[in-house]
Amino acid sequence: MSLLLVCVAGGLGAIARFTVDGLICRHRRGALPLGTLVINIGGSFLLGLVTGLAVRHAGFPAAVESAVGTGFCGGFTTFSTASVDVLSLWEADGPRPGITYAVLTLAGSVLGAALGWWAGSIG
Repeated sequence: MSLLLVCVAGGLGAIARFTVDGLICRHRRGALPLGTLVINIGGSFLLGLVTGLAVRHAGFPAAVESAVGTGFCGGFTTFSTASVDVLSLWEADGPRPGITYAVLTLAGSVLGAALGWWAGSIG
């Protein structure tokens, strides 16, 4: 049953990624791929939140942790797209935009995860 939940949640995460990226790209054109950045930071926050809840609150359902953490967040976030975005920026505009985007992605995702973990650990 847990495997089925992870698979369904992963599919929903992928659909959510496609939808969020489409909405952001439709409303904004710019140098940096903002959709992927927002998705990875938001997904990191959600994974941190679920992890914080699971660690802090005994009895947090393992099925929920697996479905949301591994499934949804795994389908939603996208390291491979972020990596290609870095290389594309580097090739098109030189190293500075690529490095900037890489740093923003890494720092933002770690900060998002930390904030989510903290929020899940409250109480």
